[in-house]
Amino acid sequence: MWSLIRKSRTMTCSLLTLSLPLFYNSISTIYRPARSLRNPLVTTSSVFLAPISSSAIRAFCSKSSEARGMADRAVLSIHNPDSISYLNQREAAEIDEILMGPLGFSVDQLMELAGLSVATSIAEVYKPGEYGRVLTICGPGNNGGDGLVAARHLYQFGYKPSICYPKRTNKPLYNGLVTQLESLSVPFLSVEDLPSDLSKDFDILVDAIFGFSFHGAPRPPFDDLLQRLVCLHGSDQTRQKAPVIVSVDIPSGWHVEEGDVGGEGIKPDMLVSLTAPKLCAKKFSGPHHFLGGRFVPPFIADKYKLRLPPYSGTAMCVRIGKPPQVDISALRENYISPEFLEEQVEADPIDQFRKWFDDAVAAGLREPNAMALSTAGMDGKPSSRIVLLKGVDKDGFVWYTNYESRKAHELTENPRASLLFYWDGLNRQVRVEGSVQKVSDEESDHYFHSRPRGSQIGAIVSKQSAVVPGRDYLYQQYKELVEKYSDGSLIPKPKHWGGYRLKPEYFEFWLGQQSRLHDRLRYSPQDVDGKKVWRIERLAP
Repeated sequence: MWSLIRKSRTMTCSLLTLSLPLFYNSISTIYRPARSLRNPLVTTSSVFLAPISSSAIRAFCSKSSEARGMADRAVLSIHNPDSISYLNQREAAEIDEILMGPLGFSVDQLMELAGLSVATSIAEVYKPGEYGRVLTICGPGNNGGDGLVAARHLYQFGYKPSICYPKRTNKPLYNGLVTQLESLSVPFLSVEDLPSDLSKDFDILVDAIFGFSFHGAPRPPFDDLLQRLVCLHGSDQTRQKAPVIVSVDIPSGWHVEEGDVGGEGIKPDMLVSLTAPKLCAKKFSGPHHFLGGRFVPPFIADKYKLRLPPYSGTAMCVRIGKPPQVDISALRENYISPEFLEEQVEADPIDQFRKWFDDAVAAGLREPNAMALSTAGMDGKPSSRIVLLKGVDKDGFVWYTNYESRKAHELTENPRASLLFYWDGLNRQVRVEGSVQKVSDEESDHYFHSRPRGSQIGAIVSKQSAVVPGRDYLYQQYKELVEKYSDGSLIPKPKHWGGYRLKPEYFEFWLGQQSRLHDRLRYSPQDVDGKKVWRIERLAP
């Protein structure tokens, strides 16, 4: 039996190569160094030199929580923006001084987290397949440094960033960030190199020009650059898709507390607030407002009475306000995948499944052994649910459940079922159909006692699919059994619990491709000279 190892629900994210202090709290914030603070000399971190697939983006922003019925993949959303704190300029500067002083944070650490938060916020909304061309416009200060870091992470996420950095800061930190981007062949464009109409060459325009400490009128060349951004949303758009503007911390040119005072400033589509939203963010009317970063310790939250949204799982960003209403009919993904050809696949579908399953594990996908199990009783009414694959070999696919559940009753009446694996990020599905029978008592008993003791007790408590008075009823029974077996004695497997094995008679491997020309390869058994062989055929998408 090719056993499946239970994966930890904790994902390890490795893009940050700096050593970060462990001020990691559910009430969190991110750094914005005040202009009055002296930037220390720093050593820049190393970077990855190859892009990461778009699926890996979600390890930071979404894989920590996207609502698919699995808890850790959608970014949390705080629907009432008035329930959180907004900082004025003085408070923002004071918090920076605390972070940079007694808490011991360095500029490069905090800038790294800021840029990562911006990149993951962008990736949450604007996918690289549709919004791949990014221009990051960087100012001379720390806001510009955040933009440089964000561009590096966007490259790793599969985007194609370009940089406009007309007033470079000649300090080791900033020089190192430029070197890192140049090593990735990310182009740096002068203001003169930019097209007059930015919408022709770019899908996303990142405004990383001015931070909260800026005041006064923008000077050349930033006045012209800001005017170009204003013009994008200031005239009728005849193009099919206008580029989106993403502002870092505050929209450049806005007053940090009063917002777009004259009403003639840029109108970003996304605002990524850092530390906590500044007062001007209350005037932001775009569809996407995110808070990024996570490192405010409790005493700062208490001192400034900060009410900030919690981050889910390993997310580096959290949405503020309701997500915009979506036209469900317009939701679509233009898949980009390598070719999937008949001559490339394994002759045995079990071997091909193992190959794809190993890829899903290596990609860090959450619960790659999750599968939709579909059954139907004598009445022909189908039902589906997600269960976890616990083993696969030449004899078939194994899962465990309660033998008195609805699916078990349906399998008794009609011992046939269908399995569906869906591996988002790899653009892959696998369908398996076949007959089903129970595994041996010995096999069920062995697996039962390999489970955590809490799961063993839960299997005894749950009369699966039966009506219960409430959750307290279940919890009380659970507590009683925990006490009963607190001496560490063997917990007996209940007779109504065990495994099933589906013996496959049909496989289909699906790979998403552009323009809906998906690859579909079907394996069906044939008898050749008295031997069972698998016939491989391509199906129309």
